[in-house]
Amino acid sequence: MKKKINFGIGFITGRPNVCNIINNYYKLLLEQLENADVEVNLTLFILFDLKYQHTTRIDFYCILPEVYKKINIKYITPEDIAETKKKIMSQNDLTAEEVDLLIGEGYAKARNTILCYALKKKIDYLMFWDDDEYPLANIPTKEGLKWVKQFNILEHIKNIEKADITFGYRCGMMNPIPYIEYNDEITEEDYHKFIDGLENEVVNWDIISNLRKQNTCISYADEDIASGKKGLEYIKDVGTKNFILASGICLNLRHLDKIPAFYNPPNGGRGEDTFFSCALKEKDAKVLRIPTYHFHDSFLKYTRLMKDVFPKRLTSISLDDSGIEQRFLKTTIGWTKYKPLLYYITDKENYRKIINKTKENLENSVFKVNTAFETCDFSCLLNVLDEYDRNVKKHYAEYERTTEIWDRLKYQVSKDNN
Repeated sequence: MKKKINFGIGFITGRPNVCNIINNYYKLLLEQLENADVEVNLTLFILFDLKYQHTTRIDFYCILPEVYKKINIKYITPEDIAETKKKIMSQNDLTAEEVDLLIGEGYAKARNTILCYALKKKIDYLMFWDDDEYPLANIPTKEGLKWVKQFNILEHIKNIEKADITFGYRCGMMNPIPYIEYNDEITEEDYHKFIDGLENEVVNWDIISNLRKQNTCISYADEDIASGKKGLEYIKDVGTKNFILASGICLNLRHLDKIPAFYNPPNGGRGEDTFFSCALKEKDAKVLRIPTYHFHDSFLKYTRLMKDVFPKRLTSISLDDSGIEQRFLKTTIGWTKYKPLLYYITDKENYRKIINKTKENLENSVFKVNTAFETCDFSCLLNVLDEYDRNVKKHYAEYERTTEIWDRLKYQVSKDNN
């Protein structure tokens, strides 16, 4: 008789594309479960944000009836979140401000909220899946791209007992950065300074310039990793030299003592995986990278991949594409908002020097970069940087307090069957 496990997948989304992902890949999920050496009870958690793209609830209730028949679906609504906050406050003598650090909408708070629901449902292993990623690997060949479907869930199930955290690889659009042509108004030097101003653990000039040499800014999959022949690796120095930056992070909730909370600076700051990595360092958690890819479609340009329409080549994201400019602007703002806290945690000794250089690079580049965009003004990054630099100690205190509250609550939540 097979051992039984409860496996959860958490979708945090503001885009209805999440329904397309579930509808088009649920059969692949079920196929993977059939090949597992354990009996898997699968639950999908969907936490949606109606403000992100001014959507309605109906946009997120487009899951096919046959999916409901095969898989447990749990929506987490704004009303659910409000009720969860009230319950945690009443049971744990916490203030509204303290609970708001942990639970709610937004990148990190939404993950923490799904974590709470997963614990209530006795989930053993919880994987987060982004709403712009597909379980596919794009492998370059002489004849064009070869596309290989990835058994992403199965790889986690096979390996998660060996670790506290597992995560896979990412291909496709590694960063939501469109391709920019150099000209008399914006030179390579200007763009170099701009990227240096944005630099963090995800983005730096070496990464961007290497991708630009392909004229696409697209990353391709390694066939040996996509086929499972290599790529299984324990990650050392997590939270200092290495961070969880790729796809499908999976948490071993049987090792709850090793699982910290997620945090990102308020009002749209990013870095939830980064600060999670920093907290993992403090808990001495075991992190394992597994051989599976997700294709990152950051601008939703290749949604036909979900219908098995596989192009022989991929083209760069153009500034002429609809919505690209504003998406890129929002991304740069999100990066700028978390950069001060990132370096305050990881390199406090050189913090002031790093932030001053960041400001200098942005001051010398944003107005040049503006010339390549019709609808964006990147000079706002200067005010954003100043604001989050001024508040970095406050955000650091929130980061520490969030994990303290989570460490206090998580065992109680895991005993709550309501």
